[in-house]
Amino acid sequence: MKRAWSMAVVIVILTLLAIHQNQTGAVRSSAAAEEKPKIGYLAPSFELPDLSDRTVRAGGASDKLTMINFWASWCGPCDLEAPDLQALHERHADRLLLIGVNSTKYDRERDARRFVEEHELTFPILMDREGAVTELYKVSQFPTTLLVDKDGVIRERVVGVLSKTQWEALIDKWS
Repeated sequence: MKRAWSMAVVIVILTLLAIHQNQTGAVRSSAAAEEKPKIGYLAPSFELPDLSDRTVRAGGASDKLTMINFWASWCGPCDLEAPDLQALHERHADRLLLIGVNSTKYDRERDARRFVEEHELTFPILMDREGAVTELYKVSQFPTTLLVDKDGVIRERVVGVLSKTQWEALIDKWS
């Protein structure tokens, strides 16, 4: 009789454990349905003006892999990576949408415009004058770059500079 009770307790425990694991897996698989500035979640959509004050919408699903680069003109590493970003934009324009977000709240707009001119950047540069998007994406260091897949899910979040070769590998991996 004791053995039957022991077996029943073990079966109940295993059943509860299986149910818990199944529910946890369901939560993980639906994580992409939630917007967060973290890997595995949907990239929050936003609208910002470009250098010509035209409103541009970014984040979320797109027909290309999207790279969102948060930068400031006074940032030494941003200056270092700018030529590589321009080269990536030119080489992968058919499968990569590169968007620069100047964190203008923490920068001077005239300095940001000069930076774009000096580096001859031709990809869209958006101006986060109020800092709302920088805050939305929880950016506290520059540069911070996110790779967002076609479904709008953040696949990579990089703080600092990667080499052009490292970016090439990530673009190949996710596009």
